[in-house]
Amino acid sequence: MAEKWILGEVVNVKHWTESLYSVRISAPEVKFIAGQYTKISLNIDNEDIARPYSFVNSPNEDFLEFYSVSVPNGPLSTKLQQLKKGDYINVSPNNNGFLILNEVPIIDNIWMLATGTAIGPYLSILKTKDSWNNFKKAILVHAVRYNNELTYQKTISDLKDIYGDRFIYITYVSREDSENSLTGRIPEGISTGILEKKAGIEILPDNTHIMICGNPEMVQDTTIELKKIGLKKHRRNSPGHITTENYW
Repeated sequence: MAEKWILGEVVNVKHWTESLYSVRISAPEVKFIAGQYTKISLNIDNEDIARPYSFVNSPNEDFLEFYSVSVPNGPLSTKLQQLKKGDYINVSPNNNGFLILNEVPIIDNIWMLATGTAIGPYLSILKTKDSWNNFKKAILVHAVRYNNELTYQKTISDLKDIYGDRFIYITYVSREDSENSLTGRIPEGISTGILEKKAGIEILPDNTHIMICGNPEMVQDTTIELKKIGLKKHRRNSPGHITTENYW
């Protein structure tokens, strides 16, 4: 069956770094649940090229936003980066994804672990006011290579202003010194207890749900470490503590 598309208009393209950028699109017909992703498509050399992207915006905002990294020789990501206000782009109305709160139990502490652009679906959840009825505290952990890849700082600051100590933001920077960030990788931070210490919160099976989104190696290694301390994968027919989504 051919993919159905809604024609969206580019509102703005924000360039965070040479390779990181966000595209805002006006496409009011597209509806979704915070944490989901959809497909967006451009016609490139007479071929429709489509890729999945998570919504960064809350469903309550009047635009769609997608966060991307330009991949060398990537046919879609490089063209998306070159878009300008007023350009048109196809957006699928069919949304998917496991990182939605009605798939997980109401819990004291929800951890949101991300590498790179995988922070996107978490920002969508955190910017949605109703989400905060599902947990007491949210711990957002964002791992990047360089300091300038710690994007969306205005959004992070706004969330901190609204939710105070209910919102904890922790960063990892792996390839240069960073004054307030942890070093290394998220899985090691769990195995050594450094991540819990930084958050001031223990990861315990009876009060924790963990969402993991990012590169497959991080997702796999983090899941292994969490299982070592008594957490298990969450499934509809077998409730647990870990929800995952690979980001490529």
